[in-house]
Amino acid sequence: LSRGQAAETVPDLVRHWAEGRDFPLLVLPDPADVHSIILRGFPCFLFVDADRAGAAGATLVRKLKSDAFTAIVPVVMLSGRHDPAQVEGWFAAGSDEVVTSFFSPAEQRARIDAILTRTERDVSVHPSTRLPGTTEIEREIRRGLDSETEFAVCYADLDHFKEFNDRYSYYDGDRVIYLLSRILHDVVKGLLGTTGFVGHIGGDDFIFVVPLEQVNAICTEILAVFDTLIPLQYNDQDRRAGYFFGKDRRGQLHRVPLMTLSIGIVTNRSRKFTHPAQVSELATEMKSYAKTLPGSVFVVDRRQQTDSDDPGDRRPGAAR
Repeated sequence: LSRGQAAETVPDLVRHWAEGRDFPLLVLPDPADVHSIILRGFPCFLFVDADRAGAAGATLVRKLKSDAFTAIVPVVMLSGRHDPAQVEGWFAAGSDEVVTSFFSPAEQRARIDAILTRTERDVSVHPSTRLPGTTEIEREIRRGLDSETEFAVCYADLDHFKEFNDRYSYYDGDRVIYLLSRILHDVVKGLLGTTGFVGHIGGDDFIFVVPLEQVNAICTEILAVFDTLIPLQYNDQDRRAGYFFGKDRRGQLHRVPLMTLSIGIVTNRSRKFTHPAQVSELATEMKSYAKTLPGSVFVVDRRQQTDSDDPGDRRPGAAR
């Protein structure tokens, strides 16, 4: 990132390091373009020419690191001078590394190599989605509990995903999981910005946390987008029929419908939770109940703390 920087002025350190690993380089002068590209893809690195970018560079880094989805991209600030106060400010903004003239060329390369190694290790849990995992999910729920604001924890799970995997391939299954991750992320972030959170438990299980007053609108949009895009993941024959024949555990053929999405929702409006595990347990219960209903649905637990009825609210509007 720089202002008016041409490709020819890319620092030799970056050029040689990227060429040695066959990494393509893209030079962007506008911070908005940088943010947009990172949202659309997964760049390996972001190098910021701190001398040229000035305050805009630190602002961009702070924005990227405030969102768990973009925060995973490592940011290296580059500077031709070493000013301790500036270095402190760049780290405070969220930079993963600061490389200045204080270090020898060999150490500069070693520091960038170390960032790459750490990044590859950090994203190994969910390489296909790069969404935060269970540790960050628990932290997000705990933050909601500590804030004493009304929020909703939504557990999303694919229906008939295993049968899809068996009929097509694990590659197609991974594509569907990635597609679902983007639907959840894009809808939640598109409507809520930084006030919404999306995490990946593993496999086809996801958690998203949103303000309570937005949960109906968010889930309705998610299901609408999902039901529009998922049929396109099947071949023409299966899509036109709306099902395919698969084998059950006993080897018997049966009709398998197209995938749907079930979302179980827990809120803190009528219940008091003391630990994220309590929220997780109830969200799993609600998700399991949602999976017993036909089609793509979301169900909200509206029971009072002492209510012992079956999970789910069957009143109009509780399920889609």
